[in-house]
Amino acid sequence: MKISKSLIAAFFIFPFNVMGTVPALILWLSRDVLLFSAARSLLGGVAVAAGLAVIYHTVSLFTEYGDGTPAPFDPPKKFVARGLYRYVRNPMMIGVVLVLTGEAVVFGSCPLLGWGLFFMAASLIYIPFFEEPELARRFGGAYAEYLGNVPRWFPRFAPWDPKQDKS
Repeated sequence: MKISKSLIAAFFIFPFNVMGTVPALILWLSRDVLLFSAARSLLGGVAVAAGLAVIYHTVSLFTEYGDGTPAPFDPPKKFVARGLYRYVRNPMMIGVVLVLTGEAVVFGSCPLLGWGLFFMAASLIYIPFFEEPELARRFGGAYAEYLGNVPRWFPRFAPWDPKQDKS
């Protein structure tokens, strides 16, 4: 992954706050944490690790192939339909939801689960009404073809191959 000042800034603006600062504040303010449970820690830890792996993978694709970052102030300059993006249009958001859900499970916290559900609901509104129209404007026909072949939230079984679709 190419590390740039923009990527570092993007990290502290979005994921650090969404997956770190806000959950920490929720736990601190609510004091709603259950006693340690090995089963919850294992299950939640697996979800957090899987979510972080998905986020790392998708950010790497943006920096390596898109010449940009996930941040609105330095978006990818090239359309990226590689890796997990060949299966589902929003793997990064799915990764964030996995992390938030895993945190709620680890701490046994209903308020944290509520934060995860709020984030998911906000994404369900933001992505189709704001992000997708902007991507269609920036990437035109390539993005339109992608929209028609790759689902927004539930992954395809087989990766989309734009070269195969054109034959």
